[in-house]
This record gives sequence, C-alpha cells and structure tokens, in this order.
Amino acid sequence: MSSEEINLKLMEMGCLPGEPISVEQVAPLGDPVSVQVSGYRLSLRLDEAKHILVDIID
Repeated sequence: MSSEEINLKLMEMGCLPGEPISVEQVAPLGDPVSVQVSGYRLSLRLDEAKHILVDIID
C-alpha cells in the first residue's frame, strides 16, 4: 500500500489534522498499538501509525 493510500485510510478513520490522539495500549511485542481518536479506539499496525505526525502536549 502506498503512503498516499495509507494517509487516505487514516483520514477516513478520523485521523485528521488538529484532531487530538492518544496512545491507549501497546501490544507486548510493540505491534499493533491502540489509539484514541475521534471518540473511539483504533488499532493500527506500526507501519500505519508511523504516518501520523503529532505534536506532544503536556
């Protein structure tokens, strides 16, 4: 899957610019991860999650 396809898929799942996102759980071996975004939990593989750019807020 190309980067553009992954980015479109993430946007369709609610990962939009400016949308708060938080990591909720990480699998024992580190893949997949569960994130909270747009009011629901989303499970992503690391190769998908690496396409999400974030600003860390304290």
